[in-house]
Amino acid sequence: MFTAAILATVIGYTWVLAPIAPRWAVSFAAAIVVALAITRAIRSGEWGLAGAAFPPALREATVFTAAAALVVSVAGWRLGTWHTRPTSLSDSALLVPWALGQQFALHTVFLRESQAVASRRTGVVIAAALFAALHLPNPFLTATTLVAALGWCWIYDRHPNVLPLTLSHAVLTLLVLCAFDDAVTGRLRVGISALG
Repeated sequence: MFTAAILATVIGYTWVLAPIAPRWAVSFAAAIVVALAITRAIRSGEWGLAGAAFPPALREATVFTAAAALVVSVAGWRLGTWHTRPTSLSDSALLVPWALGQQFALHTVFLRESQAVASRRTGVVIAAALFAALHLPNPFLTATTLVAALGWCWIYDRHPNVLPLTLSHAVLTLLVLCAFDDAVTGRLRVGISALG
């Protein structure tokens, strides 16, 4: 299964290689994940770009993102952690392909392979749980990615287009970075680096 290969790649990097590998190695690990997802897309014929699904996916992703943004904004305000964060155009430009790679793997691999071994609804939950587990042991990221992945997988299952979900992912990530400080987000670290 491609899911198992992607899980092994991400877990191997975040729990074993990250502390000893050069910084550029994360790009290599990400390229392996994307290559695995592309290989599965070639075999299955599902690329997550169904044209007719784009308008309803965009509509539902906009509603989901707005609701999530409201929750994040209120939480940041209540915690008193709102801050300005200088975000360069290059930071934002890198966030979109990073989100696209994650969304592509989440939906065309995790979701579809989970649904192949379970029901459609159960597959949504399994895929979201696997995605969240990759963010352990960071409690903030694990919880938020579980909720976000449930919403994103639910939308994709009905409207298979990853582009609106990629934008949702990128927008919400930027908002989280402004709404919460490092003490809340754990500096967005996962794996063994989250323990240090």
